[in-house]
Amino acid sequence: MTYWNGTILGPPHSTHENRIYSLSLEAGPEYPEKPPLVKFLSKVNAPYIDQETGVVRPDLVPCLAKWKRSNTMETVLIELRRELASPTNRKLPQPPEGSTF
Repeated sequence: MTYWNGTILGPPHSTHENRIYSLSLEAGPEYPEKPPLVKFLSKVNAPYIDQETGVVRPDLVPCLAKWKRSNTMETVLIELRRELASPTNRKLPQPPEGSTF
């Protein structure tokens, strides 16, 4: 499978609470040796997401920056949710619900 759809439920006690974020994940020709391309379809304000395109910057997300062949798409989604809940990101103002890139 090359193209995946992902969903992240916004972590509680954050500006993401009760939000549902949609993502696309693309396993390129070098996957699983190289990480997938990850893009938020739902607008999210976070420093590791390009605010024009929704593409996740792999150098700013630990599981993508230090990719291991044993990582899975689930690993990526869990790590992104953890990043949304981090003290740095949990209180960032967010675009209106339902906004998309």
